[in-house]
Amino acid sequence: MSTVSTLPQRKITLLTLQAKKDRGEPITMLTAYDFPTARALDRAGVDSILVGDSLGMVVLGYDTTLPVTMEDMLHHARAVSRGAQIAHLVGDMPFMSYQASVEDALLNAGRFLKDGGMNAVKLEGGREIVPAVRAIVAAGIPVVGHIGLTPQKVNQLGGFRTQGKSAAAARTLIEDAHALEEAGCHLLVLEAMPDRLAALITQRLSIPTIGIGAGPACGGQVLVTHDLLGMTDGFTPKFVKRYANLGEEMARAFGAYIDDVAAGRFPETAHSQPLDEDVFRALTREWEARIAR
Repeated sequence: MSTVSTLPQRKITLLTLQAKKDRGEPITMLTAYDFPTARALDRAGVDSILVGDSLGMVVLGYDTTLPVTMEDMLHHARAVSRGAQIAHLVGDMPFMSYQASVEDALLNAGRFLKDGGMNAVKLEGGREIVPAVRAIVAAGIPVVGHIGLTPQKVNQLGGFRTQGKSAAAARTLIEDAHALEEAGCHLLVLEAMPDRLAALITQRLSIPTIGIGAGPACGGQVLVTHDLLGMTDGFTPKFVKRYANLGEEMARAFGAYIDDVAAGRFPETAHSQPLDEDVFRALTREWEARIAR
């Protein structure tokens, strides 16, 4: 049985993550969207927490990540930053917060650090986002890249599908990875691509790669915490490993509560606050006197 890790004494930074990569130590990343989850992840000793725009699907109930706004992201980022003091915090830049112009990208990236308490931002895309990445990095803001399956392009990709399966598509992803590293990205997420392709990209880059559905050769791994805990319904990606089934446990607990209230088993005396007997008698006398008038 695993145990909770002892928290390190210092804040995890991009230098910490790079050092882990250089030593060949895997990096751990998970998502969080609220204070208690962030605090639990921090106490467990996760290296990095991603405030992902996946919150649109697992928290807000959208079918895709596209409707998520900057205000949504900043609201959840602030909660996470209050809960996690050690982990490296990454804010996911939502759809159309960086695509329209480099100026938009720079201003919105800055908001994640100034208003959201994040340590870095994540952008989806390859060579087309290099100008935005360069400007953000030049402003002193660390950037995490994201290639492969990029959910913000779900309509263009024709759904949530594995990328890089053909030779041409694989070459494009390799070229995108190099371009993003050269532009200044300090981490690169590789999502939903063949494991051997992810291994090639990982071997060719000096910065760490973080895989999600990209095999074991990446420099680290990330999962959506709600998937890991079994809190999502419907389709579950093949790459997800469930470590708990909190969805079923929550339903069981809610059902037990409903049954107890309906049957009069809750609340019991142990769950109630007593009233001093003298106070109760005085209130009773006052009420009886009022009725008698």
